[in-house]
Amino acid sequence: MKQILVISGKGGTGKTILTASFASLAPNKIMVDCDVDAADLHLILHPEVKHKYDFKSGKTAKINKDLCVRCDKCVKLCRFEAIEKTFIVNRVSCEGCGLCSRICPAGAIEMEENNSGEWYISDTKYGPLVHAKLGIAQENSGKLVVKIRQAAKELAEKQIRDYVIIDGPPGIGCPVIASLSGVDTAVIVTEPTFSGLHDMKRVLELAGHFKIACMVVINKYDLNTEMTQKIEGYCKTREIPVAGKIPFSQEVSKSIVNGMPAVEYCKNGVSEEIIKIWGMLKC
Repeated sequence: MKQILVISGKGGTGKTILTASFASLAPNKIMVDCDVDAADLHLILHPEVKHKYDFKSGKTAKINKDLCVRCDKCVKLCRFEAIEKTFIVNRVSCEGCGLCSRICPAGAIEMEENNSGEWYISDTKYGPLVHAKLGIAQENSGKLVVKIRQAAKELAEKQIRDYVIIDGPPGIGCPVIASLSGVDTAVIVTEPTFSGLHDMKRVLELAGHFKIACMVVINKYDLNTEMTQKIEGYCKTREIPVAGKIPFSQEVSKSIVNGMPAVEYCKNGVSEEIIKIWGMLKC
């Protein structure tokens, strides 16, 4: 089983478009959408949810007013000012540190586990999709990524799948680190801009720290050929293969509007290049 992760230094580089195309091209696979803060792979793969699970993470204080003696200790000592003078906890302000529950002389404060989101196992025309939705203003997205990565791996092993295709989050934060763990290859999608080169370098450094094999794909390469050459030059000095250069095409936007993988919708150089990139990856 080969795990392939598609990531980028920032959002909007075409990462999900490429992942959806790999889902169309790869045989006998499972897809995972690890961009739990802003999941969108489902918009192209159109999953039918088969199993839904709650994701619990972090804790919030709750005051039992029947036990509370109104001593004011929790109000005075909460550095987040999350406990109001009426002895009601402001759930938005509470950071779940647990100090109030420890210093309450009446034992009136309990720490309740938060329901922070949901994760799903779904069917698509391309195969199973494991995906998730983190709740609004909820944290621990890295923990949720670990959860769905593990669920996808177990499902792939059970069903004897050849590939796990992962749509990763952008950037270099905790969710990206959780997505990188244990993958065989990371495909880094970038654009021919100064910021695209800068962000690509940061992701390459992160992947290099974990000793993950990387390939680079330059999306819309023909919009700035000079910057494309700089990206290729940097990759050459680092001995990072450039797996492909996808040309700009308005057909890609149309494929998103029509909810189809670009490799199926675009009958031009875009689909040809994506097929070539997948040919390099599956080896």
